[in-house]
Amino acid sequence: MLIGNLGAGKTTLAKGIVSGAGAAAADDVASPTFTLIHDYGEVIHIDLYRLETEREVEGLGLDEIIERARFTLIEWGERFPALLPQRRTEITLETVSEDERSIVVRIVGDPEDS
Repeated sequence: MLIGNLGAGKTTLAKGIVSGAGAAAADDVASPTFTLIHDYGEVIHIDLYRLETEREVEGLGLDEIIERARFTLIEWGERFPALLPQRRTEITLETVSEDERSIVVRIVGDPEDS
């Protein structure tokens, strides 16, 4: 899951992950804000920003998407924590300056979290 304010760099990070996984060229990766889901084969990029209710998110079939993709990148997923996998990686981006970001990676649902 990618966490951060608008403009923090979530889509830029997604471009790097998609490209690094060999799923698509970085230039072919766009923000899925208006289409909600971009499927790059091994990597699926989802943006929940425009969804308002859990029912809307449930309609996407997140469970099935997560099961079939090697990587599933979800932006704004923190708005619907009950619908996310119990074990997941959260990447939080914070803007430090126009050209600098702070990145924190955390595994949620890991036995060490207890």
